[in-house]
Amino acid sequence: MPYVIADDLPEAPAGQRFRALLERPQILRMPGAHLGIAALLAKQAGFEALYMSGAAMSATMGLPDLGMITVDDVAWHIRQVARASALPVLVDGDTGYGEALNVMHMVRSFEEAGAAAVHLEDQLLPKKCGHLNDKKLADAHDMAAKVAAARKARRHLYLIARTDAAASEGMDGAVARAKLYLEAGADAIFPEALTTKEMFVEFARRMPGVKLLANMTEFGRTPFFTAEEFQAMGYAMVIWPVSHLRVAARSMEELYGAIKADGGTHNMLARMQTRAQLYETIRYHDYEALDSTLVRTVIPTGMPQDA
Repeated sequence: MPYVIADDLPEAPAGQRFRALLERPQILRMPGAHLGIAALLAKQAGFEALYMSGAAMSATMGLPDLGMITVDDVAWHIRQVARASALPVLVDGDTGYGEALNVMHMVRSFEEAGAAAVHLEDQLLPKKCGHLNDKKLADAHDMAAKVAAARKARRHLYLIARTDAAASEGMDGAVARAKLYLEAGADAIFPEALTTKEMFVEFARRMPGVKLLANMTEFGRTPFFTAEEFQAMGYAMVIWPVSHLRVAARSMEELYGAIKADGGTHNMLARMQTRAQLYETIRYHDYEALDSTLVRTVIPTGMPQDA
């Protein structure tokens, strides 16, 4: 069961709640949040759905985004995010971790862990970030077979097919693949690494009535666009997949540098969430109240000063 207090538990399956969000006219904004604390902070900021990036999960484990993590690795992350926030979560399914049977195992594992949606991509292993060079594409019909397998295995999971074909097969190739994946059972399409506004507009024009996902990653091939700009171009969803990790990693880098240079953390206190703020985020006192044997914690409000 989710970690959220029982009265807050949603009754509808996560996939159904994700679909309901997409029925609204405004674009669905999903920041990356692959850890429980990140999910709580994003929820606190007002977001209604989250995204879990394979690149972020890999980097957190100290690994490159080359398709090295496993279904179990990802399911562990899904469980903590879904339990902590109870928000619908779209999960990066990479290439499906194998062929049709592996895809079915992934879908069932992710859905049981609490995922609301998943996207599959049409690269071959070892895969690359969609914004890097020399991506190798799977045969379109092989990818369609994976989509069909995912559709067969899912209960409520929303299924998004990602195509990386624009870079090597052009817009015609990407559109043709997208149409094939829709015929195989995809609910929506994710055209990855489009490089201009004109490409986003053209892809949406050639996919009338189809729910489309845009990826606003930094330091990639896509120029900066806002959620409102993506909506105007015809997109129903937008993700910021690794932004939170990039900010957190830079902050940790600066912290470790400060400890090394200063001999302590005293010059970094203004950059830190306080103990009281952290406990409020994770609802420390709410959990204490569930156990009558626990005496309510008194949170220190400051650090003692040396006399």
